[in-house]
Amino acid sequence: MSAPKKVVLAYSGGLDTSIILKWLQTEYGCEVVTFTADLGQGEELEPAREKAIMLGIKPENIFIEDLREEFVRDYVNPMFRANTVYEGQYLLGTSIARPLISKRLVEIAEATGADAVAHGATGKGNDQVRFELACYALNPEIKVIAPWREWDLTSRTKLIDFAEKNQIPIARDKRGEAPFSVDANLLHTSSEGKVLEDPAEMAPDYVFQRTDNPVTAPDEPEYIEVTFDKGDAVAIDGKAVTPAEMLTKLNELGKKHGIGRLDFVENRFVGMKSRGIYETPGGTILLEAHRGIEQITLDSGAGHLKDSLMPRYAEIIYNGFWFSPEREMLQALIDKSQEHVTGTVRLQLFKGSVFCVGRWSDHSLYSEAHVTFEDDAGAYDQKDAAGFIQLNALRLKLLATRNRRLK
Repeated sequence: MSAPKKVVLAYSGGLDTSIILKWLQTEYGCEVVTFTADLGQGEELEPAREKAIMLGIKPENIFIEDLREEFVRDYVNPMFRANTVYEGQYLLGTSIARPLISKRLVEIAEATGADAVAHGATGKGNDQVRFELACYALNPEIKVIAPWREWDLTSRTKLIDFAEKNQIPIARDKRGEAPFSVDANLLHTSSEGKVLEDPAEMAPDYVFQRTDNPVTAPDEPEYIEVTFDKGDAVAIDGKAVTPAEMLTKLNELGKKHGIGRLDFVENRFVGMKSRGIYETPGGTILLEAHRGIEQITLDSGAGHLKDSLMPRYAEIIYNGFWFSPEREMLQALIDKSQEHVTGTVRLQLFKGSVFCVGRWSDHSLYSEAHVTFEDDAGAYDQKDAAGFIQLNALRLKLLATRNRRLK
């Protein structure tokens, strides 16, 4: 690959991406543009601007953007319409953020005349795959630079030495080995590595940042109501909110009640198993709520088909194929299924758990007249079940007759 002339770097302002910034300048002698996305990670982002300027980046080449609403509206919500979980448990908080960051990297590269983008993902993880697949899907001509796969800064000591040699400020607690690494956005917090690498050892309490301990959570349950329109949560306790406001409020409630903790060993796309601690308080509540409203508004055939496709949809997102035709095809099916997923769910939040305790909708398919144990006034003729059973039993009878004959 020829040396890039101008690179857009996904920049957090932290030590690693600051080292990457300086490394790009020294290794390639190229101009660097920084892009910092506010996805609700809960950190002040202006220091990233100040640090970029200190490292020689022109003010016009520094992009800091609040993408919280777009993140939830165009990425989190479409994913939750499918009730998406990876390997039965993980709500894909890291995976779903990468396509949006990649999209803006490519767009900023085009706007600034850059011929390359760069990211800080390591060569062992999934994020390198997600960033690069998304970038190539959006611009097949773009160059992607992954310093962790190229440089010889293979230890924390070498990184610190490089930083000191290039006058990159180092926070005092960064001079030692970090106890674990964290990725955060409005949907979740992910903690991996170091003290978490032994899956037999219980995660220390200090790892948990977004949820209070369920043991010490309130001793009384709290009840909330979430209203949906065509599969998306649009109001809480009767008050209309934006997508990001909804997830923010659910995060606050989930934190208070210790909801959304997951200790998980997953299968990475690159082939290894990895243990992580995930905290997805608002997302866990949202999943239960969405399942609750679907129970009365979604036809059984549509719902069962959708559930059967969900693991494949989850794998597509986890592996980094958000901008693929197969994800878009499945999304069209999922979105079609949500046309009548409108109504309100009542939820109980208590000691680390969320339960759907009521649901109602003008689009409901639930018929009390058909399911009542009391007199149904002719709504359902129970004699009809006899013929239904006989037709469904026919092939079983033929199989049993054949097997008895051949014994």
